[in-house]
Amino acid sequence: MPSLRLAVICDFPEEGWHSMDLCGEMLLRELRSAHADAVQAERVCPPFRRCFGQLPLLGRGRRAFNADRLLNRFWTFPWHLRTRLGDFECYHVCDHSYAHLVHVLPAEQTGVYCHDLDAFRCLIEPQRNPRPFWFKAMARRTLQGLQKAAWVFVNTREVASQLEARQLVDPAKIVLAPLGTAPEFSPQPAPADRTALPRELSDAPYLLHVGSCIARKRIDVLLNVFADVRRRHPSFHLIKVGGPWQPEQAEQLRQLGLSKAVTQLVGLDRCVVAALYRGAALTLLPSEAEGFGLPVLEALACGSVVVASDLPAVREVGGEAVVYCPMGDVSRWVETVDGILSGNQPPPPRAVRLARAERFSWRSHATTILSCYEQSLASAPGAACGLAIGQGRRATSGICANKVDEKA
Repeated sequence: MPSLRLAVICDFPEEGWHSMDLCGEMLLRELRSAHADAVQAERVCPPFRRCFGQLPLLGRGRRAFNADRLLNRFWTFPWHLRTRLGDFECYHVCDHSYAHLVHVLPAEQTGVYCHDLDAFRCLIEPQRNPRPFWFKAMARRTLQGLQKAAWVFVNTREVASQLEARQLVDPAKIVLAPLGTAPEFSPQPAPADRTALPRELSDAPYLLHVGSCIARKRIDVLLNVFADVRRRHPSFHLIKVGGPWQPEQAEQLRQLGLSKAVTQLVGLDRCVVAALYRGAALTLLPSEAEGFGLPVLEALACGSVVVASDLPAVREVGGEAVVYCPMGDVSRWVETVDGILSGNQPPPPRAVRLARAERFSWRSHATTILSCYEQSLASAPGAACGLAIGQGRRATSGICANKVDEKA
């Protein structure tokens, strides 16, 4: 029988954070396939209850859905976990925005995966990210849950550095466990490649962006760059996977006259997204901030040429296999994209791109995480883990919450 019973605590899929869902799915897959003799891993996520969403008329709006999100996150999920505390020995929270759940779990047996600092921006940068008091109260409780956990897993050293610089987490608890790529993301063409595009675009060359439309993705830069590039390469289209458009983005599309040149696709299977990566002339990532940049890794694994903002986390993932541009510098982006499309600027060789992607795997991710939970059965909270960052440094988490309160 497996020696460790591990709860893998996943997001509500109804929230639509596909990258978070992927992390839970891939961790479970690898634990069950490669470590079945050592761990019994179970996905834990209660049914999503729709209360406000059932109200006549009002239930159809975004506010009703957000109200249900809060109810489920802060009431349904904690209540569900309390009923299952005897079923597991350790608990892994796949998404740091659910770190408030640590308050109802045995913290010394619990870890949280921290993908970035977005959930805490209203506390650490209150002037740039103003939020109402109730929102900040939720963020503070979530942060305090992160601080209580025995381990804080991160995807890049850049995220670890940010946590340390802000004194948000005891550095001795931080463990580097980079993400990987799902099996669908490979350079080998698949039958789906022929049907991934709408029929009217099946023969058109295209640029690709994969990701949400939240502010830090800088969709405004993406659209401005594409507008200028299309003047030089009028046959090209832009395919945007993920959404929906924000109102200002939809207006920008209209003003730039790009409505017929941009296709937005949502709710795609991974095999279709992989086909889009393989067929793209370029994959673009003009973000102003990233914790990891999973589309960069997925694109490289499919052999795509990637042009991305020059961010520390993205360089950590993409290395020499990515072409970098200054964040927000539209003219430099246009010249770079045009240079590659025109053949004047050769991209990193395909072999280099594929080799870079092969350095990351979900199996390594799962092995690192499991090794820490195995130690929980025999050692004190926060004990040294093989890939721990800042091992042995003085603990600071006891004062972190107060410091954040003062900044907020």
